[in-house]
Amino acid sequence: MASVPGTLPREPVRFLTTSNIASHLPKMASDQPHKRAVVVPAGRDEDGRMRWVHYTFAELDEASDRYAFGLERIGIRRGVRTVLMVPPSLEFFALVFALFKVGAVTVMIDPGIGGPKLKQCMREVEPEAFIGVPLAHVARLAFGSAMKSVTIPVTVGKRWFWGGHRLRDLKETGPYKKYGMDAPDPGQDAAILFTSGSTGIPKGAVYTHGMFTAQVQSLKQMFAFAPDEIDLATFPLFALFDPALGMTSVIPEMDARKPGEADPAKITEAILSQGCTSLFASPALLRNLGKWGQETGTKLPPLRRVMSSGAPARRETMEQIVGMLPAGAQMFTPYGATEVLPVANIGSDEVLGTAYPKTAQGAGICVGKPVDGTTVRIIRVTDEPIPQWSDDMLLPVGEIGEITVKARQVTHQYWGRPEQTARAKIKDGDRVVHRMGDVGYFDADGNLWMCGRKSHRVRTPHKDLFTVPLERVFDEHPAVRQSALVGVGEPGAERPVLLIEREDGFANLAPEGLLGQLRELREGNEVASQVVDIVLYPGRFPVDIRHNAKIVREDLRGWANKNL
Repeated sequence: MASVPGTLPREPVRFLTTSNIASHLPKMASDQPHKRAVVVPAGRDEDGRMRWVHYTFAELDEASDRYAFGLERIGIRRGVRTVLMVPPSLEFFALVFALFKVGAVTVMIDPGIGGPKLKQCMREVEPEAFIGVPLAHVARLAFGSAMKSVTIPVTVGKRWFWGGHRLRDLKETGPYKKYGMDAPDPGQDAAILFTSGSTGIPKGAVYTHGMFTAQVQSLKQMFAFAPDEIDLATFPLFALFDPALGMTSVIPEMDARKPGEADPAKITEAILSQGCTSLFASPALLRNLGKWGQETGTKLPPLRRVMSSGAPARRETMEQIVGMLPAGAQMFTPYGATEVLPVANIGSDEVLGTAYPKTAQGAGICVGKPVDGTTVRIIRVTDEPIPQWSDDMLLPVGEIGEITVKARQVTHQYWGRPEQTARAKIKDGDRVVHRMGDVGYFDADGNLWMCGRKSHRVRTPHKDLFTVPLERVFDEHPAVRQSALVGVGEPGAERPVLLIEREDGFANLAPEGLLGQLRELREGNEVASQVVDIVLYPGRFPVDIRHNAKIVREDLRGWANKNL
């Protein structure tokens, strides 16, 4: 296939056309009925040892069937938008697959986004059913008219004063019989998964059964998961793929809403006691795990791979994590978003060997080559909607522009957000192209480099400055925990200012001494020299609620414009 500038198509992949994403579960229940599907912590004994409980694939299939009969009985069936607010647990997994089996549209919103944003998301999605733990129902009632659409409430746990159904009453008892799974068209809605909202109000990406199936097939091909795989699932949304991938999903003892506060000792305990072969985690969790591992000398011999997504991982973190792994294992940083995953992938061997030295000089972050079945193209930067694709927008190799993706796993719309949909989607024949909102470029070897969010670029009178290439030059200083480029003033006349979050353990380095060293870095690098001012930020940067790793630059820009 001929290539055009700014484009890297991959060889086409044959995706399975399974009509219902839940159909992977009964297949696994047939092929490996006694393999553990989900393992969750169940408290500690008097000696402090963790107790674990589990479902086998056969048990998970049966539990989801029994719930499916109950859900259908109370009116939750094909097309019914159903909010699910249940923490990672045996019930969570059984309910997710039960909802897929009946053909309902599962709505998942991170409760950590805060009351006002959560209320707005609920109002937009107008759910007909709501399945949640007691505290989730308290929040539902507090939202008042925003939740008036809910007519079928289901409580997981103790039901208080709000009425409705109890989950334990819905589970069919008696002799087990298979549920007649809904057989939707691949284009039928399966779920509405909300983004983290790190750049505003979260948006509900609409997933179809066909998109989920495309994701499963792409992940299988990318990582070549073996039949004996066991995944430590620290991120609930990714954990949903484990049963469909045939992997055992182990839930660690942690608050999934706060990955940056997960105890490294407990994460290690779960990996070693359960023999986990894979770990998918936020960079914030891996940062703490890597530092702890370096300090304690802890190794993680069962792991074959570590995967990190949600924000770019630091070189130090990658080196520390790799140091905990057995020979031949790597840390991977798959690139993607809620709207399309995966897009590209790269391993620690390549990052630490050839890519990161360029990153430290201002090249941006290499996210690897696009995965099979995707077409990634770079177009000129604009904030305006693009209704129809045109090759005239393409940029040549080496030039920074907006990253776009066309693939089977691309979501086509945001629920109830036509304006945001118009700004993020481009019609390309009978397919939809997603605008990632990130800027980047292809190098001469076909590697994709990411240079930050388009909305975070600093628009000076002379040119636009992109965040990631410049920041990573300064992030190499050992006393810098992380840095953030922001603009002070009005777009088009902004003054580029670099805010510095200091690393712990450098109390002997006076502020002026650190600033002096950073200014020397600025003078010695063409990319870094574009910074006008370097300012030490008081305290920690605000970060997103989902991964605890993405810097909330909108808040930092507000702080800088107020204080500088």
